[in-house]
Amino acid sequence: MKTKIVAIGNSRGIRIPQTLLKQCQLKDSVELEAKNGELVIRSLIKPRTGWTQAFGEMASKGESRLLDPTLSSGSQWDSTEWTW
Repeated sequence: MKTKIVAIGNSRGIRIPQTLLKQCQLKDSVELEAKNGELVIRSLIKPRTGWTQAFGEMASKGESRLLDPTLSSGSQWDSTEWTW
């Protein structure tokens, strides 16, 4: 995709289409890096941020168990047909 560099006060900038902003999860703040002659724009939102804390809270509330307890004991097929 091509775009033009535009004047923004004493600086220059680009317009990023909404679809790209959503796809890359770019919000109000981003990380910029110049690398090998390229400008890299990176989201500050990291996938799975907060998962460790959320899983810890689930475990403390007893919510980390299987919803179907029969799965943890295995099935008849597991005990008769499967070689462990």
